[in-house]
This record gives sequence, C-alpha cells and structure tokens, in this order.
Amino acid sequence: MSALVARFRGLPSVQVTLSIALLVLGFLIAAQIGGEKPRTQYSTQERAPLIQTALDLQTKQEGLKAQILDLRKRIGDLEAQDPGAAESLRKLYADLEDARLAAGLIAISGPGLVFRLDDGSPGAVDALVSAQDVRILVQELWLAGAEGIAVNGERLSATTAVIDIGGSILVNSAYLAPPYQVSAVGPPDLYQRLQGSASFVDFVQGRINRAGISLSVAELSSVDLPAFAGTVNLRYAAAAPSGAP
Repeated sequence: MSALVARFRGLPSVQVTLSIALLVLGFLIAAQIGGEKPRTQYSTQERAPLIQTALDLQTKQEGLKAQILDLRKRIGDLEAQDPGAAESLRKLYADLEDARLAAGLIAISGPGLVFRLDDGSPGAVDALVSAQDVRILVQELWLAGAEGIAVNGERLSATTAVIDIGGSILVNSAYLAPPYQVSAVGPPDLYQRLQGSASFVDFVQGRINRAGISLSVAELSSVDLPAFAGTVNLRYAAAAPSGAP
C-alpha cells in the first residue's frame, strides 16, 4: 500500500488532475445512462394514450364532416325537386312581416296627424275628456284611412280597450291621464278626409265646442308609433278550417 502511495505521489501533478477529471466524467456519464432508460420508458407510456385519443377525435371529426356533406346533398336534392321552395319561403316571411305590421307588432313611421285632447274648465263634469271621446276620435281616424294609431304612446291593436277608470283612461294595460295625445299614421290627406266626415264634424261641434274641451291638431310629415307591447296570445280562438263559411 505504501508503495502504491509512493508511486502515486511520484506522478506529475498534471497527470493526477487529468486522472481525477476523467474519473468524475466517467461517473457522470454512467449516471446519465442509468437514468435515461426510465425517462424514455415513461415518455413512451404517456404518449400512447394521447396518440390514441387524437386518432379517435380525428375519426369522429371525419364522421361529422361526412354527415355535413350528406345533409348538404339532401338539401340540394330537396331544392332541386322544388325549385320554388326558396321563393315560397321568402313569400312566407314577407306575408308574416305584413301580418305583424297590420297587427301593430312593429313600430312604424310615416305621414300623419297628432291630436291633443285636454280637459276644459275646471269643475265642469262635461268638460272632462272621457274614454268615449278618445274612442270616437280613434274611430274617425280608422274610418278616414289611418294605418296605425297610438294614445299617449300606447299602440292600439285588435285587443285594445279604451275605458274610463276613475279619473283616468285605461288603454291596453296603462292608466293614462290628460292631456291625451292621439297619434295616427296614414295617407297625406288624412286630415282632409276627417274634415269631410259628417260624424267627425258633429263630434267637434256637438261635443268638443259645446263642452269647452281643448282639441288641437298638427299635420306632420313624419309620425312615429311604437310597437304594441301587450299580449296577443289567444286562449280560446283558433283559425277557421280552410273553406269554412
């Protein structure tokens, strides 16, 4: 042992340093090789399920693409069987829009009139604007060709009621107080048509002037009417069968 130590001491310092460096390097290489195999095996075990999942998703995607192409082909076949289907659908939508417009379910704008009804002298019962006064004015506007009417912003429809409730007037489900603004959209000569109506003239002379109720009117190039905001659901009515008298 002493001989080996003596021999080791007899080596030059460069050789000793080189030997120690090679020994450490060999140890590191051995350690890396020993740890590489488990890491490679672990990565392979993790990748296999991911690869399979990706393949399954790709298969499903291809199936969905095939379904889309099949549906497109079926739609094309149906359109080819009935070339007028698209035109019929457009006409159906147009008819539906016209029906919603006529029912007051769409806001409208156009030339028209705006009436203002207000109570007369305080204390006189006959000088108070009643629901009947509003109904008569609305009726005259309909007869003169109005296409849409609103009272204080409440759009009138086929189910609208205008009735007296205490000191106010109920329109749809809204309680309105004077002054009452009756707005109507119609032909440009709507006011001339009103003036030519004997019943409207009688209403103005026999009711408005006699009771002292305030009535003013403005002819406008554009009157805005809101859409009807109430319910239009029917519980008991149903469409009559085609061809029914």
